[in-house]
Order: sequence, then C-alpha cells, then structure tokens
Amino acid sequence: MSFIIHFKHGGFTSAKYADAIKRLSAAGEGSPKGRSYHVCHGDPNNLEVTDVWNSMEEFQAFGKTLMPILESLGLELEKPVTSEVHNIIKG
Repeated sequence: MSFIIHFKHGGFTSAKYADAIKRLSAAGEGSPKGRSYHVCHGDPNNLEVTDVWNSMEEFQAFGKTLMPILESLGLELEKPVTSEVHNIIKG
C-alpha cells in the first residue's frame, strides 16, 4: 500500500531545499528506494514537499538520512502528515 508524506517545515527556503537535495544526493539518497514521486511546491521562502512512498518502512529507512540533514538546516521541523493513497492516475 502506498502512502503520501507531506512536509511543511517553517523556514524551508529554496536555498535550503537545494542544499538538502545536494546533501541527499551526496549521501546516495537522491532517488531513494521506495519513493515513487517527489514534489516540492509553494512559496519559495516557505516550501512544502509531498512524496509518495511504496511503504512506511521504506520512508522510515530514508528518514535516517533525511532527518539529520533537515535538522542541520535549522528548520522549524513539524511532524509530517501521512495518509494512504486511494488512487493514482498518471497523465
């Protein structure tokens, strides 16, 4: 079963997002196993991220790399909102 994980952290600017992506790539997690989609959206001074994951276990494994990176960026970390995917239509 797939899940949506939605992140909304205070102070997540486009510069901090670019830095996080660079660090994730350097750690070998630029395209982590189990993530189907990644969308960054919203105000460039306060971005939000929505991902679709194949399983919570795969997301939790990725979180071991992600969370220290986000913490080091000085973001106001909020608990992500999660929900089960009911349907996906491509195109």
